[in-house]
Amino acid sequence: MTIPSDPTRRDVLLASAAGAAVAAGAVDAQVGAARAATHLPHAKPEDIGLDGKQLKVAFDLLDKWTTGKDASVPGGAIVVGRHGKIVAPRFFGRQGPEADAPPIREDGMFLMASITKPITYLGAILLVERGLLNLTDPVVRYVPEFKGKDKDLVLVRHLFTHTSGLPDMLPDNNELRRKHVPGQRFLDGAVRETTLAFKPGTQVSYQSTGTAVVAEIIQRLSGLTIAEFLKKEIFEPLGLKSSGLGAKGFQRERLVRVQVPDEQVGSDWGWNSAYWQDLGAPWGGMFSSPEDFAVICQLMLSKGTHAGVKLLSPASVRAMTTNRLVEDPELPEAIARTKPWGLGWRLNHPGTSGSWGDLLGKEVFGHTGATGTTVWIDPQTQGFCILLTTAIREKAPWKLVHLSNAVAAAFM
Repeated sequence: MTIPSDPTRRDVLLASAAGAAVAAGAVDAQVGAARAATHLPHAKPEDIGLDGKQLKVAFDLLDKWTTGKDASVPGGAIVVGRHGKIVAPRFFGRQGPEADAPPIREDGMFLMASITKPITYLGAILLVERGLLNLTDPVVRYVPEFKGKDKDLVLVRHLFTHTSGLPDMLPDNNELRRKHVPGQRFLDGAVRETTLAFKPGTQVSYQSTGTAVVAEIIQRLSGLTIAEFLKKEIFEPLGLKSSGLGAKGFQRERLVRVQVPDEQVGSDWGWNSAYWQDLGAPWGGMFSSPEDFAVICQLMLSKGTHAGVKLLSPASVRAMTTNRLVEDPELPEAIARTKPWGLGWRLNHPGTSGSWGDLLGKEVFGHTGATGTTVWIDPQTQGFCILLTTAIREKAPWKLVHLSNAVAAAFM
């Protein structure tokens, strides 16, 4: 199947059929409000096999970093779950980095940053299950404009595992944001304006533009915008009322503001601007509450089904959460072994500077975000940890690791 740039009547019919298939899947996934998932029930730590005193070590750390004259983290939240239940979320600090910001709201919605990526990829996996997308197809089969030296060698799966050779961001990324261009402009740029830094499947290099290309594939196959698709196919079936790609439709006061890089200070296009909040970048623009995202973590632990809603098959969950780099024959073995990636979800990198915690194994999967967020999910303990801070991660990544270590030690 080749989808030409200028659609013919046949193309319109094909697109309509694809859209109908997606809509049918959505209906099947949402049979009535009675099946809509709710937040996970709360439990005392000891009731779900957690050491409450040890968990308090993590709470005390974040409390220390968010209070007092020398506080280095504006605000944050911690949620820890196991066996389908969570310890009640704990909130710390202020609603924003401003010195006079009010206390953080317990209905606050956090900018998940790059933790958005596995949710976008999850959306693409739904299309794989419906027979609309093959991960081993060349990207150009779905997006004919994806042209350039060796770009015909990029398979869809390379976009999921950061082995495509695409750059992380567009060269004029900041300039586009200054101009307040719409989100589609970034997707078009990822498709048409990118060049590869290496032959696909031979190296690993983190690439947000690859996620943008996946979002464009989803849009073309579903007939929906990426924000509409994720809402209809993931957030609504799971009953997630405080999650969205972008902040449109949510009260601005609920959005937790974050520290921003130097180039964003005083701008009208940074992470805390109405422009960026509403843009809904599929690689980093999701907002969610701690309890909403806990449902997604439990969905992955429960092999794709939550509260009677089957969103994914167990086969899809296995594919997303096991090391796919071993499937690339030209990728150096040491990289595939020590820095594994699943399909959209990253696996922990024990023994490297990219590890999420010294007490976490290689089977743990999750993701991090530049705004100071970390999520990890452990199939062995059937537990998960959501750390949502608002301090730029790259300035002190060790803080999130300290919190992870304290939480991991609480699992009995």
